[in-house]
Amino acid sequence: MEAVFSYIIGLGAAVMMPILFTILGLCIGIKFGKALKSGLLVGVGFVGLSVVTALLTSSLGGPLKDVTEIYNLQLGIFDMGWPAAASVAYNTTVGAFIIPVCLGINILLLLVKATNTINIDLWNYWHYAFIGAVVFFATENIWWGFFAAVICFIITLFMADLTTKKFQSYYKDLEGISIPQPFCQSFVPFAEGLNWCMDKIPGMYKLDIDAEGMKKKFGILGEPLFLGVLVGIIIGCLACHSWAELVSKIPSILGLGIKMGAVMELIPRITALFIEGLKPIAEATKELVSKKFKNSAGINIGMSPALVIGHPTTLVVSLLLIPVTLILAVVLPGNEFLPLASLAGMFYVFPAVLPVTKGNVVKTFIIGLVALAVGLYLVTDLAPFFTLAAQDVYASTGDAAVAIPEGFQGGSLDFASSIFSWVIFRCIYNWKIVGAVLLVAGTTVMAIINRRRIIKASYEKNINRSTAA
Repeated sequence: MEAVFSYIIGLGAAVMMPILFTILGLCIGIKFGKALKSGLLVGVGFVGLSVVTALLTSSLGGPLKDVTEIYNLQLGIFDMGWPAAASVAYNTTVGAFIIPVCLGINILLLLVKATNTINIDLWNYWHYAFIGAVVFFATENIWWGFFAAVICFIITLFMADLTTKKFQSYYKDLEGISIPQPFCQSFVPFAEGLNWCMDKIPGMYKLDIDAEGMKKKFGILGEPLFLGVLVGIIIGCLACHSWAELVSKIPSILGLGIKMGAVMELIPRITALFIEGLKPIAEATKELVSKKFKNSAGINIGMSPALVIGHPTTLVVSLLLIPVTLILAVVLPGNEFLPLASLAGMFYVFPAVLPVTKGNVVKTFIIGLVALAVGLYLVTDLAPFFTLAAQDVYASTGDAAVAIPEGFQGGSLDFASSIFSWVIFRCIYNWKIVGAVLLVAGTTVMAIINRRRIIKASYEKNINRSTAA
């Protein structure tokens, strides 16, 4: 069974997701042609996203390495990027069984009305498998690994439920959709807390600038396309040892600027493919599940955050934070991680943050800055344990994605900086039974609160129906 799941997952998102969504579409009553088209569009979306993010990392990789050499930056944690984390996640026993185990738990929580979300974002189940795999290798106990993965899954479902109303109000054409992805949801507590604090600052309301407002106020200077070009040129200039080298590299510097502009322009167009492909699946799933849970206040379909990473505010803030994050990595005492490959995951910090800040560029930037500063320390802290897991997987599979250069530890900003993963890991690794009790207690409290909220909403919905009748 483990070998079967490992083989299927090993096909990659671009192949795995069309197959899964085509099968899912047929199971929920969609005609084969429509189900196949939906699956293929999702696959094409993943290919497009992979190509664009690869363009980002390949284009920035060389210049950023030059910057580290020029300024003599000594950081000993090698940025592996999310592919390494996914490989570690799915090449273990935890990863092999994570999809059926979590789907079963999801259905159980729906039955007891502890959640209103059904998570069909199957590819991103690797996030749960990842924390489970790291706990497994750190504790040498498979049951602790499964426990960590399940706790992370349940907490993320509850967070998806709690953030759905704001999410659907903010993003257009996504009624009935939620984002149950732990990396995205882990930034919501930062967003809520910091947003509340910023609202108390006199005069902060004057900085209520969204991406569209930037376009109107600054013209082309406020366009994500132009900002991409500008940041690319600046990084290209910083990667030069001298003025003479800068002059000689003008063509490549301008080329880097154009590539960064292309990334900013193409991502929104690619996300449209995800929406087009996933919408029929989401609508049919929602209709089917709603029939089985007639008294529910409304079932939400858990989807990939790739649906919304093309939002203008996400693009603008992500781009501005790239150079700032590099500076933070250098100046923060105790940090040992320099993000390179992880820069492609910068966009995924904000899907659940924007509904909190209502797209305010200034607030979103500040929240991202704080979250990423904390994230650098979390990556540094988890690096020894991720390295242990990656080395074991490499020894057994030979997968180049998890090969860590000699003399380095491994890490990545776009998974290890999740506060959910870090808290779960530390509770289990440091405190074992006591930590598990605390996690179960906290999750139970969330379940009770969420269930009461769902039952209350269902009751109000039924009362409104009776009054209307």
